[in-house]
Amino acid sequence: MFTYVSAWSASQRYGLTPAPGGLALVQDFLNTIGIHDHPDRLASTTLADDWAADAVRTWSAARGVDAHPPSLNDADLSRLRALRGTISKLVAGEPTDGRGTGPVSASFVLSDAGDVRLEPSGSGWRWLASALWGEILLGQHNGTWRRIKQCHNHHCGSTFYDRSKNNSGVWHNVKTCGNAANLRASRARRRERDRAAARAADCELAVPPEQPVSVVEASPDHRRR
Repeated sequence: MFTYVSAWSASQRYGLTPAPGGLALVQDFLNTIGIHDHPDRLASTTLADDWAADAVRTWSAARGVDAHPPSLNDADLSRLRALRGTISKLVAGEPTDGRGTGPVSASFVLSDAGDVRLEPSGSGWRWLASALWGEILLGQHNGTWRRIKQCHNHHCGSTFYDRSKNNSGVWHNVKTCGNAANLRASRARRRERDRAAARAADCELAVPPEQPVSVVEASPDHRRR
């Protein structure tokens, strides 16, 4: 059996724990995006080939198969970046227009143990798309797909697997992204309070002081009438 063991390199650079089983391939694919000083792993064929070689071997070990990474060219990278955008929208719950997906196929294979599994087919970007859609399909059926999320810290946006009991996680790391986002929100609320107080003070200064009103009493003769 093929026993290559490695880490999911794209997710590892962001300190992320991989999703279970083959779903980690989808997570790692989404984390090829460049964040901060980390480069986009789909920006060049050199970076993409390195990522694909590591990801496919790691996925093969997780699935117990002997798959070989496809060769990628510039046209493949363009389709893969579009595919990454489409899957990112799915994770975020946004509507997709289907661009970047394209028709891909997969095969049903019966293992020696009697298990039926989906096997990617095609070449280049189509092979990777076949593997990715297959894992998403399996995840949607076994309930793990809904735990794939993107960090709500807009300065991060990494893709993580939510292991919270009630599936309520929104940060890939509460201590870093969560605290940073809460601090920014707190500062924003403080600035808004300061602006509101300043506006109120300006309004008080703009109101002219009340002018004294003279009261003229009627003369005695006038009152008699």
